[in-house]
Amino acid sequence: MSQPNVSIHPYFKVHPGQLDAARALLPQFVARTATEPKCCYYEFTINSDEVFCREAYADAEATLAHLENVGALLGEMLKLSDLVRLEIHGPASELEKLKGPLANFKPAWFSYAEGVER
Repeated sequence: MSQPNVSIHPYFKVHPGQLDAARALLPQFVARTATEPKCCYYEFTINSDEVFCREAYADAEATLAHLENVGALLGEMLKLSDLVRLEIHGPASELEKLKGPLANFKPAWFSYAEGVER
């Protein structure tokens, strides 16, 4: 059985005329996150005016540390866009640790069921 990490899947709908400003924040997010030792992966993709961040962390504590690390940048992104969907995936025991601190974001919680690790 694999030992899954905690992954976050935020979808941002950028306000009209703000895509360049939102894009300018992405390298700053990456630079901050690159300093986090328990980050498994972190990347952005864009589809028209929607920005998606694919990211994962070793555990709930690393996830919360990341959110603290990029908190100011996230605040800037939320001035330029709306968080239209947020999914959090991981082991039930790790998700429980996040439900209180992340409640205001109203995420969809996905509990790990089965998988393959290589």
